[in-house]
Amino acid sequence: MLFPLRMLLLTVHFIAVGVLGILLGLCRPFNPDNSRLCALMYSRLAMRILGLKVHKDAQSLRDHVRGAVIIANHQSNYDLFVVGGVVPERTVCLGKKSLKWVPFFGQLFWLAGNVLIDRGNAVQAKQAMLTTTDTLQHKDTSIWVFAEGTRNLGKGMLPFKKGAFQMAIAAGVPIVQVCTSSYVNHMQLNRWNSGTIMIRSLEPIPTSGLTMDDLPALVEQCWQQMKTCIDELDAEVARIH
Repeated sequence: MLFPLRMLLLTVHFIAVGVLGILLGLCRPFNPDNSRLCALMYSRLAMRILGLKVHKDAQSLRDHVRGAVIIANHQSNYDLFVVGGVVPERTVCLGKKSLKWVPFFGQLFWLAGNVLIDRGNAVQAKQAMLTTTDTLQHKDTSIWVFAEGTRNLGKGMLPFKKGAFQMAIAAGVPIVQVCTSSYVNHMQLNRWNSGTIMIRSLEPIPTSGLTMDDLPALVEQCWQQMKTCIDELDAEVARIH
């Protein structure tokens, strides 16, 4: 009985935050801090509803200089709630254009100033890339990207897409990595205490002076560092339980 009750409460919460977020967006449309505030609204109550405990070690993320590309692993739709509590100030997210049509969330996502990309349209995707470069360099704003490009559904981290790294190199801004322990296959939502999740951010990787020739090595470096960190977090969670 606990699982359906949680899903009902989560649905009500999702809609309520969507309405509040849209009102916030209408009051100050495309403000780059709207995204952080909405992420906090989604996260705080949702984690209590789900019965999940989150341990955060994200000092490097809190201390990061604005104007960075933040990359994270992407496990499920629950990531919206799980990582929402660590999104730093003036950070927008890179997402698929189709998200715009998700009821409540899509309109909130757009009004929050997040960047929507049509991956099937090369011209629009290139224009979006130019826009993000300008945002990173001149608007005191960071961009959050789920580097795998899609949810891995708890089957292990997928290869990274190159877009986030191309943005960082083009703008000459650092990359901050955010790692979340593997939780999708370990949540027990029919129990009061449904699981523990750990989040850790790594030290920024500078990209100043790099060129697109350095792209493959940069992608591989970040993937390996995040994989190692996630394995360590999984081991720590296992020791707790």
